Amino acid sequence: MTASNAPAIPDQTGRTAIVTGANSGLGLVTATELARHGAQVVLAVRNPAAGEQAARSIRSTAPGSAITVRRVDLASVASVRDFAARIAGEHERVDLLINNAGAQSLGTRRTTVDGHEFHLGTNMLGHFAMTGLLLPVLSKGRSPRVVSLSSITHRSAHLDFDDLQLERRFNPVRAYGASKLATTMFGLELDRRLRSADSPITSVLAHPGLSRSNFIDHAWKERGIIGQAMGRLFSLVATQPTEQGALPQLHAATAPGVRGGQFFGPRGAGERRGEVTEVHPSREAADPAAAQRLWSIAAVLTGVSYL
Repeated sequence: MTASNAPAIPDQTGRTAIVTGANSGLGLVTATELARHGAQVVLAVRNPAAGEQAARSIRSTAPGSAITVRRVDLASVASVRDFAARIAGEHERVDLLINNAGAQSLGTRRTTVDGHEFHLGTNMLGHFAMTGLLLPVLSKGRSPRVVSLSSITHRSAHLDFDDLQLERRFNPVRAYGASKLATTMFGLELDRRLRSADSPITSVLAHPGLSRSNFIDHAWKERGIIGQAMGRLFSLVATQPTEQGALPQLHAATAPGVRGGQFFGPRGAGERRGEVTEVHPSREAADPAAAQRLWSIAAVLTGVSYL
């Protein structure tokens, strides 16, 4: 499982990378390519058995690669704290954090163990907490970067701060889009704060367009046999291969000259597929006032304050 233009990735020897959700889909492709190019890669996964299977797959592609599997459940701040503490104990520095993991449900509203709306809690709040808790080891990295994974769905989404947890008006598609809007706002506000603090860390964003992976299959599975068939048809007709979808985040993570606050995605129509190019966030995602408000709320909800 390799990306089509993987040779363009610079040598990553000596760099330590953490990839969340690295056991499948975009995360597995990303972790594989980083390992193939010399990075020591930590697979941050909810299911250690699936993580070990992914590690074996990566080692078969990149013999001799340094792969470790560490458990983290992004839907639990306590689990994120345990993960960050373990990483800090095992690594003096981390050079790359790819906030790749994502959750999507097409069912009824549900919450994380901390009581947060499932999409917001997993996709944004979990990564917000992880990034803050790993900031000390990232600050010691060599040209360290944080890559946050957005989605084209953020463009049509809106954050209702009076109903951020969607307790009054829940819709699963709306919830996912809102969580990706929140993630985009987080990545851009992280860049502003890192710059203000004169930090060596670079915060960038990427989105995969519409990519073929088991992420879609899992989401549609909740709608039964007909839903699974619809999901497979959608993947076949509308999406690009996962290997292609991973290229924007690989570019954001490794390309020379990437600047804080840049956003990468496919260059094709609607940013659904195609080669990597710089794209732009929605107007709401780029609003500093809204991002600052979201940041303050996230700090309270997670109990993690930084920058």
